Amino acid sequence: MMNDKLPLLPTSVIGSHATPSWLWTALDAIKEGKYGKTDLRETFDDAVNLAILDMEKADIDIITDGEMRRWYFVQSFYRRMQGIEADEPLRKVGLYGYDSVPRYRLKEKVAVPKGLGIVEEFQYLKRQTNRRLKATCPGPLTISIHIRDDAVREFYKDRMELFWEFAEVINQELKTLVENGADYIQLDEPSFAIIPGQLKEYVALFNRCVEGVDAKIGFHICFGNLASRPRGKRRFGWMLPELLESKCDQFILEFANREMAELELCRELAQEREIGVGVIDIKSFYRETPEDVAELIRRSLEYVPAEKLWIVPDCGFFQLPRWITVKKLESMVAGTKIVRQELTGSA
Repeated sequence: MMNDKLPLLPTSVIGSHATPSWLWTALDAIKEGKYGKTDLRETFDDAVNLAILDMEKADIDIITDGEMRRWYFVQSFYRRMQGIEADEPLRKVGLYGYDSVPRYRLKEKVAVPKGLGIVEEFQYLKRQTNRRLKATCPGPLTISIHIRDDAVREFYKDRMELFWEFAEVINQELKTLVENGADYIQLDEPSFAIIPGQLKEYVALFNRCVEGVDAKIGFHICFGNLASRPRGKRRFGWMLPELLESKCDQFILEFANREMAELELCRELAQEREIGVGVIDIKSFYRETPEDVAELIRRSLEYVPAEKLWIVPDCGFFQLPRWITVKKLESMVAGTKIVRQELTGSA
C-alpha cells in the first residue's frame, strides 16, 4: 500500500516541475511546425526524465512526472476534446494574466473519446523510476474553466451540467489509472476557491470523480497561480464543514504563501484525514532555508499529528525557473529531515 515503507513526514510535490530553458525553445519550434512525431516524443520524454532526475536527486519520497507534457495546467487537455473550438482571448495587450489565456467555445456537447492522456503519462513515468509515484488530475471545475459561459448555455442547461459531464470523464480516467498501477491519485481543484458559491455541489462532483477508485485519494486546493499571482480569495475557512464531506484520504493545501494563515483549521481536518501542508512558497523567488522549512513543519505539528502530516510545496513549480525550483526542493527535504531527526532520532 501507499503508506508502506514511507518515512515519517513523507515529502512529495503537487504536480508540475519547472520548464527547463531548452524546452521553452523547443515549444516555440513545435508551434512553428518544425518538429515531427519522433521529435515530439523525444522532447517530452526527455523533459519528463529531467524532472524525475531533479526530484530523485532532491530525495523527494513520492514524485510525479512533473506534468511536463501539459501546458499551463489544463490547456493541453483541450486538444483531446471533441466539440470545442478555440476562441479569442479576452485581452491581448499588456501584462499576461488570467484574462489573456486562450478560451474555447462549444460547437456541440463536449466529448473526450480517447481519455485525458493521464494514463499514458503515468505508464511512461512508471517505466522510468523506482520511486513511489503520484498521478495528478484536474477536477471538473478546473478542467473546464476556459470554456466560455455563453457557449456552455448553447448546449447545456447551465455550467453545472457541464461539470457533471466532466466528472464522468475524470472518473473513468482515474479508474483506468488504477488498472495501470496507480495507488496514489491527486485531484486538483483550485477552482473551489476561484468559483465559490455552490460548495455542496462541488463536493458532490469531487465525490463522483473518485467514486469506485481504489487508490489513496489526495485533494489539492489552492488559489491559482499565473505569473505568481493568485486568482481566488485566499481563505479556506468558508469551505468548512462542507469540505469534510469530500471522500478523500488527504487534503493538500496552500499555506506558505499565506504566512501559514488558517493553519489552525488543520486540527479539524486532520481528525480523519492526512494533511499535506504547503511549506514552500512557489510564488516567491526567496529560497527557503532548511531551518525555515523545519520551523513551518514544527508549527504544523501543533495541529496535525506527525503520522498524518505530509510535506509539500504550496502548488506546482511551472511558473518558476528550474534552478530555484531545484533549490527549493532541496531545502524542503533538508528541513523535513531536521524535524524527522528531532522526532525519531534518524532522518
